[in-house]
Amino acid sequence: MTPQQRLNALLELVSSRGNVSIAEISEELGVSLATARRDLTTLAQQRLITRTHGGAAALGTGYELPLQYKIARQAEAKLAIARAAVELITPGETVGLNGGTTTTEVARELGRSERFLGAEGDYGITIVTNALNIGYELSVRSNVKIVVTGGVARRQSYELVGALVQQALAEFALDVVVLGVDGIGGQFGLTTMHEGEADVSRWFAEVGRRVIVVADSTKIMRSTFARICPLDRVDVLVTDKAVPRAFAAELRSAKVELVVAG
Repeated sequence: MTPQQRLNALLELVSSRGNVSIAEISEELGVSLATARRDLTTLAQQRLITRTHGGAAALGTGYELPLQYKIARQAEAKLAIARAAVELITPGETVGLNGGTTTTEVARELGRSERFLGAEGDYGITIVTNALNIGYELSVRSNVKIVVTGGVARRQSYELVGALVQQALAEFALDVVVLGVDGIGGQFGLTTMHEGEADVSRWFAEVGRRVIVVADSTKIMRSTFARICPLDRVDVLVTDKAVPRAFAAELRSAKVELVVAG
């Protein structure tokens, strides 16, 4: 286990239990008491947990984790969701992607899928994104025309936000937009942690002919701080598990197609 993987596992443990002791960390992760203390200090210095006497406590649910700590969460589910979402995209289309771990997996699938290779010298897919990490990863793919909006970078998510993003997106008409969110439900629709990223996702939805939301089961029937758009602006929701019956009814009422990745 690498140091980053160990920190990820520790953060998951604290988040799931709320409070943990150093002894519990040592036993669960198979590390020494000294290593557990050092790792807790590292996470506390990054303001990801709160140190307590003899252990640590999770922060509130409204706290936004940096992207590198989100990568390990629901990893298999996100990969399955990405593969299912890519099946809904046609070669030659223009695709908008906001930032996040699930949309990053969608970008990777688009970049490596043989369906989007295109003819020799031609692009198989055009992707417009405000995510610096997606732009970087896809810039080496000869089959992908990658367009990165302007804007101000957020260190937590590698996303560009602000008026420059809106100005860039106003120039495009996208065939499909794939949005990652922090929450989706009937009352508040799509939501995310940061108001600037909510604005960007809303602008993407406004210029997309189809809107696909990719969200694992932990995001279902959950709302976070900043609202993006109502549920009826979504065309397809791709998730990894069957949704509760009440939410399924809300999706049908809003005419949202539900795809459960298998």
